[in-house]
Amino acid sequence: MEILETAFMQRALLAAVLVGITAPAVGIYLVQRRQALMGDGIGHVAMTGVGLGFLLSTNPVWMATLVSVAGAVTMELIRAYGKTRGDIALAMLFYGGMAGGVLLINLSDTGSNANLNSYLFGSLSTVSDEDVTAICLLAAFVVLVTVGLRRQLFAVSQDEEFARVTGLPVRALNLLIAVTAAVTVTVAMRVVGLLLVSALMVVPVAAAQQVSRSFTVTFVLAVVIGTAVTLSGTVTSYYQDVPPGATIVLLAIGVFVLLTALAAPLARRRARALRDADAVAGTCTREAKV
Repeated sequence: MEILETAFMQRALLAAVLVGITAPAVGIYLVQRRQALMGDGIGHVAMTGVGLGFLLSTNPVWMATLVSVAGAVTMELIRAYGKTRGDIALAMLFYGGMAGGVLLINLSDTGSNANLNSYLFGSLSTVSDEDVTAICLLAAFVVLVTVGLRRQLFAVSQDEEFARVTGLPVRALNLLIAVTAAVTVTVAMRVVGLLLVSALMVVPVAAAQQVSRSFTVTFVLAVVIGTAVTLSGTVTSYYQDVPPGATIVLLAIGVFVLLTALAAPLARRRARALRDADAVAGTCTREAKV
């Protein structure tokens, strides 16, 4: 295939697969915690890390990881301990992260607004071998956490008080979710972009929830949807010369709309089956009494 003959597309497709797996894997816990926009906030903070990477002549992916992890931990601490002004502190963190990234990248000798745009909206041609190595290592961490600790993370995301009563280290697990979300943002920023990564963390999960009520099935289906749209969007971007991040997100939204349309008749059929079962059970009960 022509698309596999170029080195930069081989790197882009590998990165797309890893993003498609990791983003929904973390997103399902954020959706359960009603923190669907957390990825967007981390993306703003990660911009400062990208700017620092260019300013210090280091890999922007690793620097963005360090800064976004620090930002995610700060966000979680504000959520846990912040009172009436917690939302103001978060707003300053988000906007400060964006402003810091723009300023630092323009102060650097090697950075420019063009470089920043590739991180904001994704760029296939700029994914380097060093980026792929970083993405692979970070993605492995995300998969190990989200799959290996899925029971504990689900319990904390579903009901913190119950998880605390059962003896789980709630505070540590909350911080781990925040750190994992931050790592996922930096994994996805080269393909989807910092401003759109939150959509890929949330939309595949929301789409999977339309046709599934089981956590495990939703998790698997969300990862399948995420991988399918990232690969499809990357291939479409190559052949049609369109932005990869926007294409991937629009495809994910399309899948959500399709599954939502299919879910309505399935829900009616399920409700009808339950009514029929209740009617049969009621008839059997009356006959038994007679």
